Amino acid sequence: MTQTATRTSADVMFSPAVKAIQARKGSRESYARVAETRGFRREVDADLADRLAEATSFYLATASADGQPYIQHRGGPKGFLKVLDSRTLAFADFSGNRQYITQGNLSENPRAYIFLMDYAHRRRVKIWGTARVVEDDAALTESLMPAGYRARPEQVILFTIEAWDTNCPQHIPQKFDAADVAEAIAVRDTRIAELEAELARLKGEPRPAV
Repeated sequence: MTQTATRTSADVMFSPAVKAIQARKGSRESYARVAETRGFRREVDADLADRLAEATSFYLATASADGQPYIQHRGGPKGFLKVLDSRTLAFADFSGNRQYITQGNLSENPRAYIFLMDYAHRRRVKIWGTARVVEDDAALTESLMPAGYRARPEQVILFTIEAWDTNCPQHIPQKFDAADVAEAIAVRDTRIAELEAELARLKGEPRPAV
């Protein structure tokens, strides 16, 4: 087995250096207890699937062979980040600025990390794993391309989950997507118009005799 295959989810999340700092700062015991009793999640459950289905944006982190980190934003319509099975995520990689830093990093270092932030609900998801680029599978690319989305898919990125976790909402500012705000305002304006029309109708009716 490879070193990656034998690592537990806790080992993926917490390196020996991290564990040493946790011990020094007093949090190691609680995290060790979680690892021993139930471990950290490695497979997509219903909660994670729902969050991924709603995501319109996430960040993909990679690093070169010598450890130089890089974070790339990926966005698209809801559902563009797809669950292929309980351990595999995938998305069509749209053509962009053609720097290919992420692809270069993955060609020499498969370790990767996905970070999703849901500002509206003040939730975040952290996903550790490995990733690889698929350039020559037209059927797979087509199956991952969001219907009607105006972008050119250049390739596919497959992400294998090794561990994932969520965070508390502390310090996350609440923000809303412009489209969601516009929809809420439209609903409000429609209701106001209905109430104004009803008020005008009532004002126009003769008062009942006393």
